[in-house]
Amino acid sequence: MKILIAADMEGITGVVQWDQVNTNHAEYQRFRRLMTADVNAAIRGAFDAGAMEVIVTDGHAYGRNILIEELDPRARLNSGTPQPLSMVEGVDQGVDGVLLVGYHARSGAQQATLDHTWSDERVANVWLNGRLTGESGLNGAVCGHFNVPVLMVSGDQTVCAEVQDWFGKVETAVVKIAASRFAAECLPPSKTQVLIQEAAFRAVTRLKAGEAPAPLKLSSPIT
Repeated sequence: MKILIAADMEGITGVVQWDQVNTNHAEYQRFRRLMTADVNAAIRGAFDAGAMEVIVTDGHAYGRNILIEELDPRARLNSGTPQPLSMVEGVDQGVDGVLLVGYHARSGAQQATLDHTWSDERVANVWLNGRLTGESGLNGAVCGHFNVPVLMVSGDQTVCAEVQDWFGKVETAVVKIAASRFAAECLPPSKTQVLIQEAAFRAVTRLKAGEAPAPLKLSSPIT
């Protein structure tokens, strides 16, 4: 089995403010380490469940956030921008399932940490065939085009519910409970990494057993 981990940053352990995911702010260096640690937890879970290959795509901002020197050496990293398939680069390369790590809810979602869709300043909302969506739906639809299912998501409680609404019974790792856009009850890394690893393990185990959610297929013509 070949697994793609599509990683974003706003849904990473402990993140509640833009400064923490902004490359120009002193806080960023702390949180890119936490991002790398969350991704490593998903890698461990995937391999523990029988994955033979894991590719990670760094999907936040310019794709240069994950610390490769701290990345689990069994994985490979898609880094930099632009990439043809952006946040799910590599999904067209024989991938069997996708894990979404560090994701956030769509623009306008309530009780959602740093909710936005692609751009906080330029995009108000996005609809796919008339259905309001966020980055998880957009990227999941790209995965579905290549017949690849979304298996798991980590982030706050709102994005986890959003992903399950789109894709069915995916595995979830709720790493924080958002109270507002810039506040959340956060679990420490020692707890969240266990949750992420266990969710990834369950997700890949279900895929191996033929029990994964179906890929998201949009009817044509797509609007």
